[in-house]
Amino acid sequence: MVVIENVSVHAVDYQQTIQAVADIEAVVQPHDAWTYQVLITLLEQDSIDMLIVYDKQSSTALDKTVISYCLYQVIFEQAEILRIGTHPNYQRQGIASQLFDKLNSELLHRQVENLLLEVRADNIPAIALYDQQQFVVIHRRKGYYQLKDKAAIDALIMQRVDT
Repeated sequence: MVVIENVSVHAVDYQQTIQAVADIEAVVQPHDAWTYQVLITLLEQDSIDMLIVYDKQSSTALDKTVISYCLYQVIFEQAEILRIGTHPNYQRQGIASQLFDKLNSELLHRQVENLLLEVRADNIPAIALYDQQQFVVIHRRKGYYQLKDKAAIDALIMQRVDT
């Protein structure tokens, strides 16, 4: 069973949760992972929130494993997904779609009208997910991602407008 919650700085396991997110970052974003300290610093900003997906193994509150996350920023009627990731052991199981359902509910409650994100042009599975979520490409940043000893990769800016 999965549970999706907003991260709370007051939670007993806050530091452990953020470390688990940083660990997933290191796996799913190996060339550009955000560290524990970066995540903590970002979450100190009032406009930034994070949804956490837990694999809850039992009925005890502390027996849960972080398997996915979505770090996002809301400024007035616009939001941007800053980071989103799912541990590889849990990918292709519909977890990201469930995460988007929860995010959509949060953003609707906050009267957000459009949602932006950026994705590497070679991240075909992510682009397919975003297409499924009604995102469209609005801009391409040529050669944005520079990797050592590899050709530069474009960044796609995608947007979903809710009316």
